[in-house]
Amino acid sequence: MAVENQKGALAAAQAEPLENPSEFFSHGEGDSPRTHASEKTRGSVLGFAVLLTLTFSAVELIGGWLANSLALIGDAGHMLTDSMSLFFALIANRIAMKGADKVHSFGHGRVEVIAAFVNGLIMLGVVLWLFLEAFERIREPAAVSGFNVMAIALTGLLINVGVAWSLSRDRKNVNTRAALLHVMGDLMGSVAAIIAGAVIWLGGPAIVDPLLSMFVGALLLHATWTILRDSIRILLDSTPEKTDYDAVGEYIRSVKDVEEVHDLHVWTISPGHDAVQCHVLITSYQCWPRILHEIREGIKGRFGIDHVTVQPEWACMTPWWICPKNAAGEEKAKKAPIERNGQ
Repeated sequence: MAVENQKGALAAAQAEPLENPSEFFSHGEGDSPRTHASEKTRGSVLGFAVLLTLTFSAVELIGGWLANSLALIGDAGHMLTDSMSLFFALIANRIAMKGADKVHSFGHGRVEVIAAFVNGLIMLGVVLWLFLEAFERIREPAAVSGFNVMAIALTGLLINVGVAWSLSRDRKNVNTRAALLHVMGDLMGSVAAIIAGAVIWLGGPAIVDPLLSMFVGALLLHATWTILRDSIRILLDSTPEKTDYDAVGEYIRSVKDVEEVHDLHVWTISPGHDAVQCHVLITSYQCWPRILHEIREGIKGRFGIDHVTVQPEWACMTPWWICPKNAAGEEKAKKAPIERNGQ
């Protein structure tokens, strides 16, 4: 009768849905929960940047068309792509703020990485367009109104400096860095347009306009590659660039009573959130609480990683001081099942 009651209670528990479906996503001791204070601040900055760059891109585009300046038109087009990229970054930031759920158990942080990757591809297109247009202008130079170019570009420079300063306060986030890349490229474009306008206004050759556009394109190409490389590394679950994989493994193996380390993984879950996962073979299950504490604290202190998951394995359940050491005992240990997950 008691057994039937237990079965009935178990069936009822299995049939009853969890009141809080996210209880499995909570973080235990040693794990780092994703906080949203910085994400909210980042979202406010991105929203302001979108409004500012979108408004001025229209002004700069009209001014570049009236002044017949490739440098200014290119800068306006670049600022328009800035607005788009900043908007993508803003949307990605909002999505990334959502917590983990049953479908996305790691959260939504990688949406920002995908946005950074897409922004990098867009920037490659902008750079290619700048080079093609510059080559065309070198072949057939056009008259340019130097003073108008200089005046409009100077206003754009001031706006870009303000936006870049706001975004530069969060350089660790690859999504914000990608947005900052666009703005910095636009800032350099404004500087190039100012120089081109000043040279032409003072009677210099009009060819300086496309030449400076190519210089800006070369700088942007290098910065774009950096963003693409970093986002690809995260999407491929590569070891973080500043983390030595072998050093992590050697440290774990150096912890007292750890005999072997295998299935070691070090990767980035989302920007600013690295993780370590491994299996360790230990001498005794009684040592496990101390070993786990040392591994977590050591990895956090040495490598700055506080999301650490370690699975213990051992061959002998007998306390270490009476665990068989002779051949017969070793044979018994081999036959004993390997315990996992501390069970």
